Amino acid sequence: MDIRINIPKIRIVPSSEDRMRTLVQGADHAEAWAEKARAYAAPFLEKVYAVRRRAATGAVVVVAIWIFVHAMLGANGVTVYRAKRAEYQGLQKEINQLQKENDGFSQQVNELKSDPKRIEKEAREQFHYARPGEVVYVAPDRPVAPQPDVHSARR
Repeated sequence: MDIRINIPKIRIVPSSEDRMRTLVQGADHAEAWAEKARAYAAPFLEKVYAVRRRAATGAVVVVAIWIFVHAMLGANGVTVYRAKRAEYQGLQKEINQLQKENDGFSQQVNELKSDPKRIEKEAREQFHYARPGEVVYVAPDRPVAPQPDVHSARR
């Protein structure tokens, strides 16, 4: 039979003096590493610092150009606005023309409903009605003269 007892290992926590000594010893290494990293990054940072104004100006110019192009050619840009405006004006003209035609037709309908002379005129013209004792003469339609055959292209 196997009986095992797990006894956790006791870890000895270093004293505060030992911890401080370890930090002091590691500080020299950390300072050396930080100095080495700064020396490595210094030329790069100096170049970035030297061109930062040019880079910012370039970025602003690119953004301004993009905004200008978007405002001119975008989905709601000036060119689309002008096209829509021209279409709107054309539709307004067509609406006005149709409104005038509608008013003219309404006037004709009112005349045909109420004006006896207008009713008589339409009846005589369209249905060839006549009053008793009148004779109606109807002229035949003019025949269309045939076009002469010209075969100049064959010569």
